[in-house]
Amino acid sequence: MTEVTCAIVVDRGRVLVTQRGEQMAHPLKWEFPGGKVKEGESPEHCIKREILEELGLRVTAKQLLPSVQHHYGDREVRLLPFVCTIDGGTLSLREHRVYRWVPLNDLDALDWLEADVKVVRSLKERGIHVS
Repeated sequence: MTEVTCAIVVDRGRVLVTQRGEQMAHPLKWEFPGGKVKEGESPEHCIKREILEELGLRVTAKQLLPSVQHHYGDREVRLLPFVCTIDGGTLSLREHRVYRWVPLNDLDALDWLEADVKVVRSLKERGIHVS
């Protein structure tokens, strides 16, 4: 099983979402940005590294939400979603096609990557709490 982190980056009551590029696996699906945990790396370090690499943002992980397990045909992932806040940097896309800042209640309108659908459901049930 592959461990993958994702960031629910919250700013002014909205959530940052990204759309996968046409050349990526699962093209044009929406997702919470993040990536694979490297061997020997903590999930908290992974999410900080991935968001800096992919989006040019420095974030702090504030809360770990329940993990999600999902089968993608030939592989199984365990998605570790972190509610994060921005500490600095300039948002710039390095891998994704586009990004949006979306209110929590509007997240259902997007065509999500399958594992992220479960994260959206969890977010809506819990609300977003950033301390």
